[in-house]
Amino acid sequence: STMKRRTRDSPHSSTDLSEGKEKLRLKQEVGLISGVSLIAGTMIGSGIFMSPEWVLHHMGSPASSLLIWAACGVLAMFGALSYAELGTIIKESGGEYIYILRIFGSFPAFLFAYTSVILVRPAGLAAVCLSFAEYAVAPFYPGCSSPQVVVKCTAAACILILTIINCLNVRLATSIMNIFTAAKLLALLMIVVGGLVLLAKGQTQNFQNAFQNTTAGIGAVGVAFYQGLWSYDGWNNLNYVTEELKKPEVTLPRAVMIAIPLVTCLYLLVNVSYLAAMTPTELLSSGAVAVTWGDKVLGSWAWLISLSVALSTFGSSNGTFFSGGRVCYIAAREGHMPDILSMAHVRCLTPSPALLFTSAMSLIMIASGTFTSIVNFFSFIAWLFYGMTISGLLYLKIKKPELPRSYKVPIIIPIIVLMAAVYLVLAPVIDQPQIEILYIVLFIFSGIILYFPLVRFKWHPRFLQRLTLHLQLFLEVAPTAKDAN
Repeated sequence: STMKRRTRDSPHSSTDLSEGKEKLRLKQEVGLISGVSLIAGTMIGSGIFMSPEWVLHHMGSPASSLLIWAACGVLAMFGALSYAELGTIIKESGGEYIYILRIFGSFPAFLFAYTSVILVRPAGLAAVCLSFAEYAVAPFYPGCSSPQVVVKCTAAACILILTIINCLNVRLATSIMNIFTAAKLLALLMIVVGGLVLLAKGQTQNFQNAFQNTTAGIGAVGVAFYQGLWSYDGWNNLNYVTEELKKPEVTLPRAVMIAIPLVTCLYLLVNVSYLAAMTPTELLSSGAVAVTWGDKVLGSWAWLISLSVALSTFGSSNGTFFSGGRVCYIAAREGHMPDILSMAHVRCLTPSPALLFTSAMSLIMIASGTFTSIVNFFSFIAWLFYGMTISGLLYLKIKKPELPRSYKVPIIIPIIVLMAAVYLVLAPVIDQPQIEILYIVLFIFSGIILYFPLVRFKWHPRFLQRLTLHLQLFLEVAPTAKDAN
């Protein structure tokens, strides 16, 4: 049946079942170094190469934009530490979805899964692929911005290539991820070193009167945070693979404490380098900040930056795609998603239905939106659910302090994150209300129409069952509940 899962497949009833059955499928192989590289590798994607001009645009001055970048790093750190405590209380994979399910129950968890699978993950993938396209085509249009139709067609081609790679071969997808992580670190280090050389030569004029023209509106600051936090997105990624961590109670907090400060320092140095090479006006008029930086600093070697950034963003979108099946799989395991999305290809052993669905939704978003609009709406939804998850942690800390937890975060930290989440959700709505945000809220609550008949009352129309069967035969997929051996 399409939405139904038998009770024995679900760990909802007892943690023993989850620990006993899941061990057959999931090996605890992710150690501290792998955890750090998983967080840092996902965080460093397209944002640092695309968002600096938008943060500066909304904040108005170099110094205030650097403060936003530092504040985003602190907020990501606080959020990740709060999630680390949740991960040591609820030792299951699935991130926000599993926490909302265990703390608040089935209905809000379904709304999260529904929104995440149809909007949030495809929006994230679309934004990364659009930034890949900007950098891939920039060298062909020197001195002017690239035509939007060319950028969108390149982004669509990127998604289709990633779909083929990830549907055919898991090993190829992981190899690409490792190679491209090296490329992104090389690109960032090149920019950092170039900036330090410029500062040593005395190019500090953009840092004089650095707070001049600062914007003070609450909405502008909120949108600047959206653009900055997009670059830090991925701080919660380790919570999606809790069941696969070696000693999660130790590895989870330690990996967070190492990875996020590292990325924050790197981002600040890269922004300083951009401002050392370009005036704020030049930075704002650049479609691809790192390419403009390369033209000014590296001269005839500027193509190296375009190549490195294109490789970095392609690798990041591959990582987003690769880890994309987790919420689908966990939600289907709990009976909140169609079974077809939790199935795997019988020969390739890849979650091809979930990948094909994400690919189709991402292509729709690329056709209808721009990088900055997609990031703003992605961030609005993401922080709505981050706030909900953090409020769940506060509930557990106050109402159930007796629950065993090996790591405790001071209560002030989740309170700060919750306040920030409320601000980030409400500030842009109050200051500059946009009709699209109303559409997003209506979309989230449209899940009610599906939840009650299909999940709550387990009504499964015959045509959905037949459709699932036909899709299984056409896509050559089978349920993943049974062990492959």
